[in-house]
Amino acid sequence: MSREPESSLPPARRAVLGGTLALAAAALTPGAAVASAREPGRGAATDATYANDAETSGGDPYVLFDEPSGYYYAYCTGGSDDGHYFGVHRSPDLSTWERLPGGALRADDPKQWGKDWFWAPEVYRNPDTGLYYLFYAARMGSDLAERYFRYADFEEPCSIGVAVSRTPEGPFRNIDDRPLDYHPYKPDYHDVNVIMGADQLTPPATEEEGRTAPLGSYIPMIDANLLFDDGRIYLYFSSNAYRNWVWDTRLGKYIEESNIAAVELTTRWWRDPEGATMPTVHPRYADTNAGTEGDGRRRDGFVPVLTYGADPQPWEDAHVNDHATSGGSKKDRRWEEGSTAWRHTYVHAGERRTVYYLTYSANNFENQYYGVGYAVADHPLGPWRKYRENPVLSQNPDVVMYSTGHGSLTSSPDGSELYYVHHGRTSPTSPDRVVYTERLRIDDHRLDAAGRPLLTIDQSTGDEPVPAGTAPFTLTAEPVTVSVGGAADVVCTVRSAAGAAFDLAAPENRVRAELRPAGPASARVEDGTVTLHGLRRGTARLTLVYQRRRADGSYRDVHQEARPGARAKAVTVTVPIVVR
Repeated sequence: MSREPESSLPPARRAVLGGTLALAAAALTPGAAVASAREPGRGAATDATYANDAETSGGDPYVLFDEPSGYYYAYCTGGSDDGHYFGVHRSPDLSTWERLPGGALRADDPKQWGKDWFWAPEVYRNPDTGLYYLFYAARMGSDLAERYFRYADFEEPCSIGVAVSRTPEGPFRNIDDRPLDYHPYKPDYHDVNVIMGADQLTPPATEEEGRTAPLGSYIPMIDANLLFDDGRIYLYFSSNAYRNWVWDTRLGKYIEESNIAAVELTTRWWRDPEGATMPTVHPRYADTNAGTEGDGRRRDGFVPVLTYGADPQPWEDAHVNDHATSGGSKKDRRWEEGSTAWRHTYVHAGERRTVYYLTYSANNFENQYYGVGYAVADHPLGPWRKYRENPVLSQNPDVVMYSTGHGSLTSSPDGSELYYVHHGRTSPTSPDRVVYTERLRIDDHRLDAAGRPLLTIDQSTGDEPVPAGTAPFTLTAEPVTVSVGGAADVVCTVRSAAGAAFDLAAPENRVRAELRPAGPASARVEDGTVTLHGLRRGTARLTLVYQRRRADGSYRDVHQEARPGARAKAVTVTVPIVVR
């Protein structure tokens, strides 16, 4: 594996792309990248495992690896405390998630423009300024809706907000009291909602009738995702399956679709050391879809990335008959949303090649048929083509996993493995979304018909190796003196190779205690704290052993190599105990 960094992943979000340790362009100059403090292969070999236990609640998880702290942070739709938006979890190993109090964004933020529907948070760290940027979707009130979408009663006036923090935990603060100053507009679209009934559920029965609707409509935005690529920043977003009725010739009716689009952003906001500058779209897109309206409104351009009509796949048709099956209470719809884009470099037939991948989710997130597909392109703005064998992640009753989707890409601590962290459900009807961590693989030796490496995503609730570079683990504790008849606590800590501490109160990890000799004291372990009770004067040695929970609920000691090729030994620490 070469050591040169050449990823388009966000800053400090490392990945192995085509066997290359890939790092984001942080300084946003051509060829610039973030250097890694740990190189692939430096982690110790270990028999530690993890299992997707479906115990971490959250939707739309976005995972950031935070280099300064060594933790992974997962930002989720929902899961926050009252008075906050977006639950925040952290983990040393992508599996032992600890929910942090509060949330990423305070509901009483003085610049809060969103009314509700706070969805799909993503956080990006700039290693040069130390700032963390939160991109999120929300629905605005009628005053802003009229300004952004022309109609105060626009039903789903969603847009993208940006907030900033100096810590990954937050709270983040909104940079501005309004969302992005971006107004994507479709000048050639017949806005059939204008001629629909008050319930806005039944579109025109014929395409001819739909063409009588006035031309032009603004696009609502959700599910922001950024691609950092050779000094440029691209924003991908979904149109939220609203105000986008598309005539389906095969079905002979209108379907309201959510498509994925993109636009290039400027970079001034990213370079601002104070985090006070709001992102803006590149001037080449500003007002480029304006006609002769003369009303002073911005009508910005965009680049279509994924649409059903351009690349139809039957698995995305789970909801095209919902209007009839629901008795008229739902719309006939299609969704393409929750995208994550990145660049991959590989060698084929002696030639160095670059390809862009984009994972996306289709169908309704509340339905068991929610799944993940991917598309590829030679340029960040396409044209994109979907993988013909999509979906690559979908419901699987064999592992009791349903409604799989809207995940994000990250890598193992040593950068040698890719992971896709997504949400799912434990039954087709469960109302709760939970977080799963899966290996994502790009096989440079298995190519599709166009000569691009195939992408696959594992799906497991069994025991899997912890991400490479999580070990060596370090277990520490301090010596203790306890009086006869008294009690004293020994606080122990288990840390990953990156220095992040495990939550020993979580059921995935624990320590067991051995006292030798046993006579002077007794020991009880709870939530990573060993409580000693003095029985008689004397000394003893307390040995603590790190254990991890298996998929079957049992616990096993964790072993690791002290150095490559050495015999693996249990992760332990021994401290002296004095009873007086």
